Amino acid sequence: MPELRKDPVTGRWVIISTERARRPDQLRNQPFRHPGGFCPFCPGNEAKTPPEVLAYRKGNAEKVANGSGWSLRVVPNKFPALGIEGTLDRHGDGLYDHMNGVGAHEVIVDSPEHEASFATMSEKQIEDVIWAFRDRITDLKRDKRFRYILLFKNHGDAAGATHGHPHCQLIALPIVPTSVRGELDGSKQYWGLKERCIYCDIVRQEQADDVRIVSESQDFLTVAPYAPRFPFETWIIPKQHQSSFEDSASHTYESLARALKSLIARAEIVLDRPAYNLLIHTSPINMGPREESVSDYYHWHVEFMPAMTRAAGFEWGTGFYINPIPPEEAAKYLREAVISC
Repeated sequence: MPELRKDPVTGRWVIISTERARRPDQLRNQPFRHPGGFCPFCPGNEAKTPPEVLAYRKGNAEKVANGSGWSLRVVPNKFPALGIEGTLDRHGDGLYDHMNGVGAHEVIVDSPEHEASFATMSEKQIEDVIWAFRDRITDLKRDKRFRYILLFKNHGDAAGATHGHPHCQLIALPIVPTSVRGELDGSKQYWGLKERCIYCDIVRQEQADDVRIVSESQDFLTVAPYAPRFPFETWIIPKQHQSSFEDSASHTYESLARALKSLIARAEIVLDRPAYNLLIHTSPINMGPREESVSDYYHWHVEFMPAMTRAAGFEWGTGFYINPIPPEEAAKYLREAVISC
């Protein structure tokens, strides 16, 4: 019989449709494909992107900005969702609110290798990507116009990627997104009732249940959430409480790189190199003087979502999601995948 499950943080309901349950190879997979043609992110094409805002170059490379020898580059998006210049100019038009589309939109080019991925890159290369995330958040949060910084990866055209070259994106927003606000509100409510962080309690609950864990290290728990929206949705949660990704202890970035590589490698084996979305939810920035700190009750984390299903009329009409794979089964498939990393 199908089962309704409620996300303990946001209160969002999902349907675990056990009658539709299938093996991973029976799902409609949306595999990653490398588009052909010219790639502006490949070495030698640095002049085809906007000037870099950050780059890591090899020790013996000539460290010339926008030159060769880089292992990672961060450049403004050539077609940004939001523009860096201008003022917000918040105002209302009757019951409608309006502001200028001010923000930052950057591309983190993970590697000079066009066909690399988090599954094939070394842990050190992935750690460099994570450090670039931290460096860019630290820089952009100085801009008081911004209230939230989202880091994400769209891998494969089915997941919204427009380039095959491995890259992530960063968008700084003048508002806190609704999805994050839902997590903040749920976490705050739980803290008010129990004076504990709900994500810390999720870690303890999953360790006790031991049925949805994919992998575990000293610093992170990789787990299929209790009420996943999508087949094989997986979270990576720090075991040490921290509300802001960029304020985490530096040694955890090495551990996070290991957890990310392990998860993506497992997913590539089980799901045959799927397209996917990967994102980091962290605390808002530049909280106003009337706003309380979220450091006690919010907990940053990573969310991984393979592009296995699509929202349709029921999902749009209800806000519910139908997931044909129970998270306990998804975790078992991923946990038992034999990886070499």
